Amino acid sequence: MNVIHRRAAVRTARSLVVPTAVLAVLAVSAPRAAAHTELDTGSPGANTTLAGLPPQATLTFSDTMTQKYAKVAVTGPDGESAATGVPQVEGKTVTLPLDTASSAGRYTVGYRVVSADGHPVSGSYTFTVKETNSAGPSPSTAESADAPSPRAARQAEADEAGGESSGTRVTAIVGGVLALIVAAVGAYVARRRRAGHGR
Repeated sequence: MNVIHRRAAVRTARSLVVPTAVLAVLAVSAPRAAAHTELDTGSPGANTTLAGLPPQATLTFSDTMTQKYAKVAVTGPDGESAATGVPQVEGKTVTLPLDTASSAGRYTVGYRVVSADGHPVSGSYTFTVKETNSAGPSPSTAESADAPSPRAARQAEADEAGGESSGTRVTAIVGGVLALIVAAVGAYVARRRRAGHGR
């Protein structure tokens, strides 16, 4: 009896081990089979601010792309396309040439691509190109801005001379007032002394 029960237990254990192993293998391989193609990186990146539009937009996906179904668009703030060509696929990367002279503002990157194994992926994001001062002052303008004009130089000399003469007048006035004060004090002291001797 014990032998029979032992054999039955072994058969039961084997029948449970085999399906469990199969399920484990399926659980490991299923995510890979069901995985969808995704955008890994984008350049320009989402929500970034740039000083100017780059010569191309580059999108890198998690799987190899097909040239036939690669669609990428970069739209400017005026609603017009900023592209100067068509998307080019190289492995997992899709590039789109851009017009670097495009205006500043918010741009939208839209894409719809299909991987080599048939997985489609689509999406969009935005980035911003900020305003820049494209024309700076010429060297001659910069030099003239730093150097004062003859009229300004003459005015500065006149102001300086006027400041010196004003300072001289103020000094003379203060000196005269002090001299008057000293003389008045001396006269007052002398009268007090004479008054004291007269007693």
